[in-house]
Amino acid sequence: MALSGLDIYKNLPKTNCKKCGFPTCLAFAMALAGKKTELSKCPDVSEQAKQLLESASLPPMATITIGEGDRKVEVGGETVLFRHEKTFFHPTAIAVSISDNEQNLSAKIERIKKLNFERVGMMVGVDMIAVKNETNNAEKFASVSKELSEKTGLPLVLISENPVAIDEALKNLSQKRPLIYCANEKNSEQMTALAKKYNIPLCVCGKNIEETAALSQKVSSAGVKDIVLDLSCRDVSKCVQDFTQARRFALKKNFRPLGYPLIAFANDAFEASTYIVKYAGVLVVEMDKVEEILPLVTLRLNIYTDPQKPIMMEPKLYSIGTPDDKSPLLVTTNFSLTFFTVSPEIENSKIPAWLLVCDAEGMSVLTAWAADKFNAEIVDTWMKKTEVANKVSHKKIIIPGYVSVMSGKLEDTTGWQVLVGPKEASGIPKYLKTVWKQNG
Repeated sequence: MALSGLDIYKNLPKTNCKKCGFPTCLAFAMALAGKKTELSKCPDVSEQAKQLLESASLPPMATITIGEGDRKVEVGGETVLFRHEKTFFHPTAIAVSISDNEQNLSAKIERIKKLNFERVGMMVGVDMIAVKNETNNAEKFASVSKELSEKTGLPLVLISENPVAIDEALKNLSQKRPLIYCANEKNSEQMTALAKKYNIPLCVCGKNIEETAALSQKVSSAGVKDIVLDLSCRDVSKCVQDFTQARRFALKKNFRPLGYPLIAFANDAFEASTYIVKYAGVLVVEMDKVEEILPLVTLRLNIYTDPQKPIMMEPKLYSIGTPDDKSPLLVTTNFSLTFFTVSPEIENSKIPAWLLVCDAEGMSVLTAWAADKFNAEIVDTWMKKTEVANKVSHKKIIIPGYVSVMSGKLEDTTGWQVLVGPKEASGIPKYLKTVWKQNG
């Protein structure tokens, strides 16, 4: 049970020294109870109190890392039930399921490699591979797992209830930090020993939410801290109820045995999309076609995008088509919607061009102008950073029509001729075919 602020306060020094950054020990205790600070901020707390208050200082849901290097995924670590309350931090990790009895493994690998897509300037796709030990052959399971890891570079979920098969696979893959699935009431001791031996995350699976919580507590007490939970519900309606209940217990009641990310298994897009919304940390799917995965990763991107932060493009000089030194140079802000509105219209003009995207903190053109985040000085700075003078020889730049007021200042600052473009992106093709051809 979570400790109240007064419970925590009773175990603090009560000196009101302000070293923690709070005016009083009571204020610090209330913040600690609300998960808004850490116990380590108090330099004078006793060792006895540290042990007692350790759980109060932990986040309500653990963050689990699967894999290593650039391809690692982090799941869990959420702090709210609903995105609009704050934000969701760690997107659902989508794992494509593969049997170790797959007849055409090479073809399967090639299909998985194609499950990556560019969406609003970001690369998104599947994150993991779930290898199922359907042959019940430890050596075969280990061999297929190793090949999948080497050829895809993706983190693995090793699915087998046989500790011998898991151990065999981990001999070559433990450094890759796979998730092992699963520890149940029959094999929990052996699986726990493997998770501790190789220092990797372990999925625990009970027959229901109560048994899973008990097994989670048992495994955690044995020394395994990186845990994923399988509540054993396979019916979508039941899963939504159990997942929501587990999330509420973790976040609202600080019930530690359920304070871990959840794993779900889906056979079709309907099930998968439901689990992405409510509240799977790891999602294992049977699907491997582009038309099946693309809607899922798009939905995930929408759900796990911080509603308080705009999606931004990388500020730099983009080439659209194959521009040369005589091609037009246009400028805009790094708001992704602006970029993906402007760039297609430039393509539609059939005139290769340069597009300078300036850092405006993700704001649209007019908003950035009003906030003084898109002005002559900023455009000049990015022209110098991207060395546009080495790309074009005509020294002319086209600015959005809505900010025509900065044309004079931009000419004085840069020494370039400023052309005022259309106000709306839809006018760009006509503009480039007429005005630019006359003035370019």
